Amino acid sequence: MDSILNIPHGLMFWTIINFGVFLFLVVKFGGKAIVKAINQREESIQNSIDAAREAEKSARELFAQSQAQFDNAQQQINEMLIKGREQSEMQLRRAAEEAEKVKKAKVEDALKEIERSKEQALKQLRTEVADMVIIATEKILSDKLDKDKDFQLVENYISQLNKN
Repeated sequence: MDSILNIPHGLMFWTIINFGVFLFLVVKFGGKAIVKAINQREESIQNSIDAAREAEKSARELFAQSQAQFDNAQQQINEMLIKGREQSEMQLRRAAEEAEKVKKAKVEDALKEIERSKEQALKQLRTEVADMVIIATEKILSDKLDKDKDFQLVENYISQLNKN
């Protein structure tokens, strides 16, 4: 162990001198270049960090914009769905109202047709009754019946009219 720590003093002196000269030469001739390279590297790293921060900021802004656009699109879709439902309900109501109007109109037309048919039947019946009365009157006048036969004849005609 002593042999390792026992370095000759002359060798140590010249090693220190050589190291000092080396440091002097490195600092004198290469110091500015080394410092410049270190500064450039530091600046490059700082620029990369700044660019990364800027990219992160841009990415966050783009994400926020995308999220806002998505939310806006979702809101528009919901509004369109609501409007579509409202319009379909309104069209269903209109169709139901229109169907109800058509139904009422057809019922009214049918009632009017029934009324016309009834009036026509009554008119025809009156005509037939008048014709029968004329025929009956002619028979009565031609037969010259007595009161009992006249009454019985009228009763027969009335019962025949009721059957028709």
